[in-house]
Amino acid sequence: MSTAATYILELAARGQHHFTTQEAVVALGQSVATVRAALRRLKAKGEIADPHQGFHVIVPPEYRRLGCLPADQFVPQLMQHLGEAYYVALLSAAELHGAAHQRPQNFQVMVRTNRRPIECGAVRVQFVARRDLDRTAVIEKNTPRGPLRVASPEATAFELVGYADHCGGLDNVASVLSELVEAIDPPRLVAAAVLCPVVWVQRLGHLLDLSGHAELGDVLVPHVQKHAHVVAPLVRAKTRTGAQRVERWKLAVNATVEPDL
Repeated sequence: MSTAATYILELAARGQHHFTTQEAVVALGQSVATVRAALRRLKAKGEIADPHQGFHVIVPPEYRRLGCLPADQFVPQLMQHLGEAYYVALLSAAELHGAAHQRPQNFQVMVRTNRRPIECGAVRVQFVARRDLDRTAVIEKNTPRGPLRVASPEATAFELVGYADHCGGLDNVASVLSELVEAIDPPRLVAAAVLCPVVWVQRLGHLLDLSGHAELGDVLVPHVQKHAHVVAPLVRAKTRTGAQRVERWKLAVNATVEPDL
């Protein structure tokens, strides 16, 4: 009869670094209680970790200091296990596209409905809800454990602005954008604008101007002039009293943004 230790060695030898409790029960032919006890012993040794109840990852020696696999190496498999759509988003997506201005503390994942964050050893996964996530353009990036769905650079730019509160505020967003622009394709940016709220386009255009990329912002001006029917505030929660009005973006600039360029 195989042991739990042998079972995870065999999985790893086949290039699989995740499994469920039920899969282990079937493979080992033992009771649920016996298998759970064996898995707890492996977890205590740091050989496996549990990012989600009933879902386990095998932790190779090079990741033992993390106490878990890196998030990008188990999130796709976990979301498949849960039957949920997802993509890597916001600061984590920006980093994968080369905008590593400041390494995000959490691995940020967009899902359809709210989910509790994951803490697995030193690995933190933050879920952000977006009901219409099917509209977002995504690309696939390869990891040692398989493909990872990531918001496109253009979609990431808009979502950084739209979810600025999850990204360290507009100062940090502007700083990240200054690096992300290298990965942005202007025609794709225009196409992505159609799929998001026009106020995101207005705010992104202004931040592009601030970060010295007004020529990229130029491609968004026709969309704003056609679809923005009201002057929007740069920061929704702040008063517009005394705010400078920027006609190019139909925007009331009611906050000072200082990108760290």
